[in-house]
Order: sequence, then C-alpha cells, then structure tokens
Amino acid sequence: MQRRDIKLEVKVIPGSSRTGVAGWLGDALKVRVTAPAERGKANAAVEATVAEAIGVSRACVRVVAGKTSPRKVVEITGLSEAEVHDRLAAARGSR
Repeated sequence: MQRRDIKLEVKVIPGSSRTGVAGWLGDALKVRVTAPAERGKANAAVEATVAEAIGVSRACVRVVAGKTSPRKVVEITGLSEAEVHDRLAAARGSR
C-alpha cells in the first residue's frame, strides 16, 4: 500500500473553554484547545484533537510548521485529502 501524507492548514484557538474542531475558516481548519500556548502544550492538543476527529492514531498527525503561531500546518499520514475532509464533515455532523 502506498503511503499518503497530506498537509492541512489549521487555525488554533489555545486556552479555549472546550476542545474540538470548530469548522472551517476559509481554507484552514479551526481547532479549539483548552491547553495553553506554552511549551508545546497547544501543539500536542491540536495533534490529539485532529487525530480523534478523523479517527486515526495520534502518531498519524503532527504539527510540521507554525509551532509558535496560531496558524499551523499539520501533516496527516495514511489518508487522502478527500478522506480527511469526509471524516471531518462526518465528525462535525455527529455532534
């Protein structure tokens, strides 16, 4: 099986009252996390939140750019871009 990696732009709201995927903000996925933006805590929370939302292991999602910025790029391994978008839509619809 061919390994697939996609990159997804993410807008992070650290220190939020709740954690979860908040929808799309233009081309960027808006993600709220309760973790503060310090010492990588928000980045780890973003990776875990996105992984849970698309139903993959935490190891398949990692922040690859924007580690100190609210605008980040996450790399998702093992899914196509269409699969990621479909899973995010399904996760948002099940709330």
